[in-house]
Amino acid sequence: MQETQTIESPSIPSRSSTSTQDRSSTVGQTSSTAPQPSKPTPIIPPLAKSTGPGSGSVVRRMRRIIAEDAEWSLAIVPLLTELCIQHIVKNFQNNPILKQLLPEHQKKVLNHLSPDLPLAVTANLIDDESYWRRCCMQRWPVCHVDNHGGSWKRMFFELHLANLLKHFIPNTTDPAVILNLLPLCRNYVRVLRVDQFLPPVQLPAPPRSGDQSDSGSEGEMEEPAMDHYQLDNLVAGLSHLEELDLVYGVKDCGMNFEWNLFLFTYRDCHSLAATVKACHTLKIFRLTRSKVDDDKARILIRSLLDHPALEELDLSHNLIGDRGARAAAKLLSHSRLRVLNLANNQVRAPGAHSLAHALGHNSNLISLNLRLNCIEDEGGQALAHALHTNKCLTTLHLGGNELSEPTATLLSQVLTINTTLTSINLSCNHIGLDGGKQLLEGMSDNKTLLEFDLRLSDIAQESEYLIGQALCANREAARQRALNPSHLMSPVTAKGPENPVG
Repeated sequence: MQETQTIESPSIPSRSSTSTQDRSSTVGQTSSTAPQPSKPTPIIPPLAKSTGPGSGSVVRRMRRIIAEDAEWSLAIVPLLTELCIQHIVKNFQNNPILKQLLPEHQKKVLNHLSPDLPLAVTANLIDDESYWRRCCMQRWPVCHVDNHGGSWKRMFFELHLANLLKHFIPNTTDPAVILNLLPLCRNYVRVLRVDQFLPPVQLPAPPRSGDQSDSGSEGEMEEPAMDHYQLDNLVAGLSHLEELDLVYGVKDCGMNFEWNLFLFTYRDCHSLAATVKACHTLKIFRLTRSKVDDDKARILIRSLLDHPALEELDLSHNLIGDRGARAAAKLLSHSRLRVLNLANNQVRAPGAHSLAHALGHNSNLISLNLRLNCIEDEGGQALAHALHTNKCLTTLHLGGNELSEPTATLLSQVLTINTTLTSINLSCNHIGLDGGKQLLEGMSDNKTLLEFDLRLSDIAQESEYLIGQALCANREAARQRALNPSHLMSPVTAKGPENPVG
């Protein structure tokens, strides 16, 4: 039986390993008699040779580092201030810290804040325009900040409040949704433009009982209330409100169109009248495309008499007739109104007479718009007579009023003596050839009129051209006066001190 022997190839020990073995054998011989405690065998890392040039047989130990964190990297640790800023941004909703930071740190925090933070946190704390600009651009891709005084924060709150009002459904939406926003936006809302007011939801009528006759049920059936959101509490809390622009109607109703969706009720009218009367900071009030008739116009205008701040009233595109125009004429004598717009209504000659009488004694109104009414020559002549004595009106719009040559004749006389009118619009009338010649004669002596719209008025092309040349001369003279206002002053000769003799 043969034994198989495994012959291992001898390895050449290094100098360090040989000396280590010698020392261990010597120590083992001297202390072989003493009991030795068992020790774990140390794990010696493998030796590595340097592979660099000229390294020869130099051997060094290499240490291997294995990270326990799988996300561990060699990136530089952020500064402590950056870590603090990240923490503030992450917890800003629960612990808003901003005013205590340095200006450069505040800017970094604001640049990283989310535009979706609750308004209860950001409204009265953040004034930075760049933050509110991001909030506006996120909600409304098309933004015209110039319409809001150049302030992004003001724009955000004005549009946000208007959006809540446009989608408010009476008897369905909780009024607290709007009133809870009031403490946050009262200092920033100056203009409120709402082009839609939704009516209450109409529930289907219950089925009629068989005992009730058809005639009796129809006579006793009441129409559902169509009153809209009442603005009294809201406007009373907006202490800086200056402009109120409203349209009582529904947009994008589609196949659900009904006439009562565009109904401005008497309760709406009385509530709105009380609202604007109590708002002493209101300067501009517009109520357009809301089917306002004479009775409702009188209710509204009565509340505006002797208003301390109102300067512009716009009731265009409604159903106002002569009685409403008479109320507006009374307002001219009991207010500081500077702009009155009654375009596209039903004002006729009697209403124009009332306005002309008030205009003859008025010293505040600078713009009157009666476009798309039907005052005819009788009303046009009354207004022309008033302009003989009026010294403040600068803009007059009488387009589309069935005017003809008699009105043009009187207006030509006005042009020769009036020095305040700068813009007249007589477009879409029947001035005629002779009327055009009369206006041209008046323009020959006028030096202040800058705009004169005579489109579609049946005047001769030659008259229209010569009137245009006169307007160009007036505009050039006005430009020169604006560039050199001192030329209107009488020259004063000043003599310097004479030099003493000797």
